[in-house]
Amino acid sequence: MCGIVGYIGGNNSVSILLKSLEKLEYRGYDSAGVSIYDEINKKLNIIKSKGRLSNLIGLIDNLNLNESNIGIGHTRWATHGEPSDLNSHPHLSNSGKIALVHNGIIENYAELKEFLKKNGKNFVSNTDSEIAVNLVDYFYANNDFLGSVLRAVNKLKGSFALGIICSDNPDRIIAVKKDCPMIIGIGESENYIASDIPAILPYTKKIHRLKEKEIAVIKKDSVKIYDFEGKKLEKDFVLIDWCAGSVEKDGYEHFMLKEIMQQPEVFEKTFLSRLNTENYKMNLDNITDLNEQFWKNLDKIYIIACGSAYNVGASAKYILEKLTRIPVEVDLASEFRYRNPILDKKKILVIAISQSGETADTIAAIKEARKHNIKVLSIVNTIGSSMENESDYVLYTWAGLEIAVATTKAYSAQLAVIYVISLYISDLLKTISSTSYRNYIEEILSIPACISKILEDKKSVFFIAKKYYKSKNAFFIGRNLDYSVCLEGSLKFKEISYIHSEACAAGELKHGTISLIENNTLVVTLATQENLIKKVISNIIEIKSRGASVLVITYKKYSCKFVDIADNIIFIPEVSDILMSSLSVIPLQLFAYYVSLLKNCDIDKPRNLAKSVTVE
Repeated sequence: MCGIVGYIGGNNSVSILLKSLEKLEYRGYDSAGVSIYDEINKKLNIIKSKGRLSNLIGLIDNLNLNESNIGIGHTRWATHGEPSDLNSHPHLSNSGKIALVHNGIIENYAELKEFLKKNGKNFVSNTDSEIAVNLVDYFYANNDFLGSVLRAVNKLKGSFALGIICSDNPDRIIAVKKDCPMIIGIGESENYIASDIPAILPYTKKIHRLKEKEIAVIKKDSVKIYDFEGKKLEKDFVLIDWCAGSVEKDGYEHFMLKEIMQQPEVFEKTFLSRLNTENYKMNLDNITDLNEQFWKNLDKIYIIACGSAYNVGASAKYILEKLTRIPVEVDLASEFRYRNPILDKKKILVIAISQSGETADTIAAIKEARKHNIKVLSIVNTIGSSMENESDYVLYTWAGLEIAVATTKAYSAQLAVIYVISLYISDLLKTISSTSYRNYIEEILSIPACISKILEDKKSVFFIAKKYYKSKNAFFIGRNLDYSVCLEGSLKFKEISYIHSEACAAGELKHGTISLIENNTLVVTLATQENLIKKVISNIIEIKSRGASVLVITYKKYSCKFVDIADNIIFIPEVSDILMSSLSVIPLQLFAYYVSLLKNCDIDKPRNLAKSVTVE
């Protein structure tokens, strides 16, 4: 959630830290700050402020700071202590020698705080992070910076990524990872730390992702990695193929719109990378031990995810079960391990889905499955993520960098991977005919063009949004796969427009939700499942009689069925029922975007939300 950056080299650290923090604003934050080493006065300076990064930049512009070649920075999303200048990061130790930035939660902070108080430490903030910096300070002796950090982190419980500098050792940054992401960027006579790639993408594409319980000592011309016992480890650097332009809007008003418009190419890249176009066979990126016998022996698939990834899972249940005839259960990752799921290691596969690969609840659920020796296949977008390291198998979505907090192209790419898995299994087990298999492939290959056709008509969605942007409440209804897409449509709508929104299975309206329908209540209705059209029409008539204003998303061939009962209709290209999620979600994304635009909302950085949820 929070953002960490750090720089050491031959350039002005303040400028680089601020530019790097700008690239992490999408993660969500309520305050920002930097700590730099003043080489003239031989001390650590800390400048921090509640509010947007612009507040911090204003403060720095009014200070006559000496140039510094080392520093750390942070954007904070409050967990312990309200948003304030004092609670902002970085935090400085009582001695003034240690400065620290922290992502995550230190669970034993209360007992550590009491211990430190008894040993003469004072605290000015309400954060758990200030306990961490003073714990390092407590252990600091004989100029042993690394040793003090090692002793401190072995006392901490919880999740943490730390960036630490010391005035006695102004030639190094120490970075720590436990359950929160931390990457090292390698430059020419300069190096970086960051909690996410966009922060350093303008400066380097050579990175090392710290693995669990690793500590890095970063100097301008070297990086050394250790475990929590102080044992030196081998480091492996990778080159990332994201370009610096990924963190620019490329002429679009918002990253969200840019990413909506990228979906045709993203979907095509994700799917085609697994398709042999000569024989139409799918492959799972050379995962060989998920073979025919494995799938034949499988009794159940669990899908675990959070947020939009969970909504992909809701669609995946219908798709996988129809094509493979394997029962699928979809779980919110935050609930999975707390309900004592029935896990038989020989007969279950867990599929975990996450854009970042750093979602804390999903990682915890994976660990629960692994405790029972269950195989885990993760669908992620980021190479080297924590989920990848915890999983048996990984399929990448290849969606590229996604900046907007509200996911769009990652959702489409995750669906594409679900199609790959479903077709691979169904072909292997012969649960569908060869004709049906080939027809599905042909239809999926047409999806990018169908998405493009919807996007070409985005102005019509804008005009519909103008009718509804003042709504106070909205309901998204549908049946079967339509309902699974309603979950995503409602989530997009509420998270960026701040309009109360609820997804409801259309057949459940009569069981309570219909009591909330009144004059001019917006009800968005998805109607693409052929065998359920009559049922959906019945639902619309019910809510229209209560005064609702109905927006229908359907196929052109059903226009005569809805023209007299819908207030507005959006038509999408027709595909097989199980593939419609990839198309019907597009106008819902556009609708949410334009409603939010008309309301002047902060579309890319909605309040209280973060791109990567790295704490429970």
